[in-house]
Amino acid sequence: MNNIELSTIYLPMLDEVYKNEAKTSILDGDETTVQKGLNGEIKVAKLDMDALGDFDRNFGYTRGNTKLTWETVKYDKERSQDLRIDRLDNQEALGLPFARLSGEFIRTKVVPETDAARIAKISGVDGISVKEETIEDGAGVIAALRACTNKMDEDEVPTENRILFITPTLIGMTDDLDTTKSKKVLERFGTIIQVPQTRMYTAVTLNDGKENYGYKKADAVYEASTDTTVQEGKTYYTKSGNDYSVVAEPTGNPSTSSYYEKTQEEGKQINFLCVEKSAVVTAMDQYIKYFTPDQDQIADDNVFKYRNNNLYGHVYENKLAGVYCSYEG
Repeated sequence: MNNIELSTIYLPMLDEVYKNEAKTSILDGDETTVQKGLNGEIKVAKLDMDALGDFDRNFGYTRGNTKLTWETVKYDKERSQDLRIDRLDNQEALGLPFARLSGEFIRTKVVPETDAARIAKISGVDGISVKEETIEDGAGVIAALRACTNKMDEDEVPTENRILFITPTLIGMTDDLDTTKSKKVLERFGTIIQVPQTRMYTAVTLNDGKENYGYKKADAVYEASTDTTVQEGKTYYTKSGNDYSVVAEPTGNPSTSSYYEKTQEEGKQINFLCVEKSAVVTAMDQYIKYFTPDQDQIADDNVFKYRNNNLYGHVYENKLAGVYCSYEG
């Protein structure tokens, strides 16, 4: 069996692992909503239509437009890894050690990163509903979820297609209440998916693999100010070691006073993210190559080269009301 045939066997296995394990795979588009493009682009279906007009007894129906267009967007990121297992540790090309290695890689590395990157991107889209709040107990969870459902109800977002991504800790708080009130609030969501807090941040950093791998909650980014005079309403910082402190009363020339400005906010913990399914589309293409130890030019390994191309989330501008994010301040 050659490496092309082995790749053909492996890819469906890995796709299945991804679909079963990824919390956000429910948002993936199908052939009716997503088309592969060229040059790192992907096409997503966008449906829009005009509202009602008056019926005229002489001229009949008003003539509005129903538009199904394919919007071209860029994939967000290409990620990859080169996995190896020595010939003597994996006597057969499809032996258990190597099969376990690839499946475990998708489950423990690819899936958590993909979930985290998707949730961060969706929660950071301008125009969606956001609320900064600290939730301390079950009653607080119910109150926060009620605010979410009230907002979506008023915006006429369909109940049956609402997907609630929420941390296990918070959903556990509602379970402990065991009240009719808590159950009624949860009924306002079509699907409830528990997502570990480690995948629920408003911003994440994807490490480039040169020094660190995987992802982490994003740190704040500061840059030296180029202002020559203090700008009213702007916050300036001073730096001491790796720490930045707010300048209470900035004066003089910020650029010569070693003042800094925050150019990127740090990632905040997300309490929950509610997404109406038709408001968001995600997509991921996975690619693999397999080489036998005899083909390996570096060592004597079974080589599994993995690559993916991700659209972490496209939120339709005419459906921004279909996304609601609650996060810790």
